[in-house]
Amino acid sequence: MLSACATSGTAKRVCLSSEDFESKTVQAGGFVEFAFGADRPFPQCHASTVARTQDGTFIAAWFGGTKEKDDDVAIWTARRVSGAWTAPVKTAKIEDSAHWNPVLFTDAQGKTHLFFKVGPEIPFWRTYCMTTGDNGTTWSEPRELVAGDAGGRGPVKNKPIILSDGSWLAPASTEHGGWKPFVDRSEDNGATWTRSADFAIDKATLKGEGAIQPTLWESSPGKVHALLRTAAGRVWRADSEDYGKTWSPVHATRLPNNNSGLDALLLEDGRLLLVYNPVDKNWGPRTPLDLAVSTDNGKTFSAIAHLENDPDPDSEYSYPAIIRTKEGVGVSYTYNRDLVRVWHIPLSALE
Repeated sequence: MLSACATSGTAKRVCLSSEDFESKTVQAGGFVEFAFGADRPFPQCHASTVARTQDGTFIAAWFGGTKEKDDDVAIWTARRVSGAWTAPVKTAKIEDSAHWNPVLFTDAQGKTHLFFKVGPEIPFWRTYCMTTGDNGTTWSEPRELVAGDAGGRGPVKNKPIILSDGSWLAPASTEHGGWKPFVDRSEDNGATWTRSADFAIDKATLKGEGAIQPTLWESSPGKVHALLRTAAGRVWRADSEDYGKTWSPVHATRLPNNNSGLDALLLEDGRLLLVYNPVDKNWGPRTPLDLAVSTDNGKTFSAIAHLENDPDPDSEYSYPAIIRTKEGVGVSYTYNRDLVRVWHIPLSALE
């Protein structure tokens, strides 16, 4: 089981401790904060997401309730305004069944979208979407993303990306009769969506359920790539040459994976950032949580820093989200199912 600052392939660099990287981040003008405190109005929370609006407001969202899958679980949000987080607000609760996996996404016009899943069982999820025009203060009424959907269309955990041709690509997966990744494509700013075929999986090489929860990036026009969560102890990958319309079969990478979510972000200079648990055991500990970088389009990664490195195997720092901001990158993640932690990391702190 890998636990120190992990490296895949041959890339090497000095890996900072979480304490040193937090200090470096704050000294560069960023912040490391909890989105709410111990007086939260829900016992547990998970699956956070983060967005930055045009006026500089940070929005965090997560699901919270008694525990994951319970009927009282709702979608909550908080906003960081003038250097402080507002109290959590129950933003979406459309029926008395569990709500799951919110995904925030700010489009090219500056509108922020909130996608989330609803349903007591994962194979029968329905996807809903809301939007805000006032930086997360108020939200539109939820609408079903694809009418009549059963299984979960649109983003399943990670943010959509805007491709070089202007279309949106949402990383998606279902869990009915196995884990099946795909993408949803919109050419009209999210009004309608076209589903790709499921990524091909060779069950002889990828043992277990399959692959889920892709994270996407476009390395050059039309060339799109996905890293995927699996139960096989490794991150798997798929690639597209046609703007995500068709995909290669999934194939193994050297990156460890503990059957937990991960997220990636491509910077303008070609660096690919990845936030993940570098643990190679199925259902292994969800600690540490690392920020890593690739300079060869995801072939190899080297750790920049631990974001969290509690040696207690029962601790949990998981389900990260990473986004681009004007000054750098924003990261959010589950903190022991009690809290949501948010980093704003200036680009200078990544050097």
